Amino acid sequence: MKDLINCLWFDGQGLEAARFYTGIFPNSRIVSQLDMDTQGNPVNEPLTVEFNLDGRPFVALNGGPLFKFNEAISFQIMCEDQTEVDYFWDKLTDGGEESQCGWLKDRFGMSWQVVPVRMVELLSDPDPEVARRVVEAFMPMRKLDIAVLEAAAKG
Repeated sequence: MKDLINCLWFDGQGLEAARFYTGIFPNSRIVSQLDMDTQGNPVNEPLTVEFNLDGRPFVALNGGPLFKFNEAISFQIMCEDQTEVDYFWDKLTDGGEESQCGWLKDRFGMSWQVVPVRMVELLSDPDPEVARRVVEAFMPMRKLDIAVLEAAAKG
């Protein structure tokens, strides 16, 4: 297998989305775009846009209004510290909407989970009471706060 590529279905916003995402993630770029329809006719909005997010390949397909994004598919961003959590949260919620437990929808309706690595570590604590307290702390949160999670872990 050469590669595994995420293909995201848009209704005429594929290039706009690719520009939005590549402007947020480091090591990202638009690779190419196909400026024709399925019959080979020139179009204003490209049929497909190939782009990389932090070196990972994606395709934006302008397939029309038939399908919409929903929470059944999301992308997790594993963040090293609160600065990264704040950065990705603020960028991706611009024009989008916050949800619960570190989830959000961006302006295109794509769901993201902005997750601090530290939360995963705390949830993996061998003491089940630590994990329980961390779960209780993050469930009502929107953007995850590492300091609050660590305080909950300590009891």
